[in-house]
Amino acid sequence: MEKKLGRKPLSKTSKTKFTAVRLTEEVRARIEALVGANRMALFIREAIEAELNRREEEKNSESRSA
Repeated sequence: MEKKLGRKPLSKTSKTKFTAVRLTEEVRARIEALVGANRMALFIREAIEAELNRREEEKNSESRSA
């Protein structure tokens, strides 16, 4: 059996797509100071997921009250 190179898939149930994001040096340094350079991608994915959930909930509550 051949050993695969590279990272493990992020999800076994969802496809992923590489997306480059530009950050200011200051924002990048703040993230690295909190989580370390090797955990930056995970931090960004989690932050995006949390913000999406927050905005979707906000949008849903606005449409319920309208």
